[in-house]
Amino acid sequence: MEDHSLEKKYNKFIVAVSIIIPVVVAILFGIKLKDFGINVEPLSFLPPIYATTNGITAIVLVWAVIAVKNGKLKLHERLMTFAIALSVAFLVMYVAYHMTSDSTKFGGEGIIRYVYFFILLTHILLSIAIIPLVLITYVRALAQRFDRHKKIAKITFPLWLYVAVTGVVVYLMISPYYVY
Repeated sequence: MEDHSLEKKYNKFIVAVSIIIPVVVAILFGIKLKDFGINVEPLSFLPPIYATTNGITAIVLVWAVIAVKNGKLKLHERLMTFAIALSVAFLVMYVAYHMTSDSTKFGGEGIIRYVYFFILLTHILLSIAIIPLVLITYVRALAQRFDRHKKIAKITFPLWLYVAVTGVVVYLMISPYYVY
């Protein structure tokens, strides 16, 4: 009988993090530091940085898949850890920006408006769904349950890649409407 203790050990952590992150982000998204008398300059320089972070994440994810397909397992592991770190960095910058700056309204009209909101909505929903998927996939690799890791990675990879790429697309579509 195989030992599944590492996976079981992290299950509660994965569930907690998968709930806490979206809830905290939603709460912080609605908090403006200026409303609490904290005078902080808007971090208006962050959107192109966190969009670039998303783009780099997409490249790292593809590179990691190429690495594992070529049998470079240590490189794959390092790249996946780096992709997680990039996603965390994105999240911190995204929240910091929205806590110091007013939200930018998309100014496009017609069909492009519907395209933008479709991409934005799917990006947001999948960015929430990807949290447990990434964590489960990562823990299965740590537990050396590579059969189970590979099965879920086939779902996690395209969704995470979609979130990373659409993060860049959303930024490019809304960037003409930023007020600096």
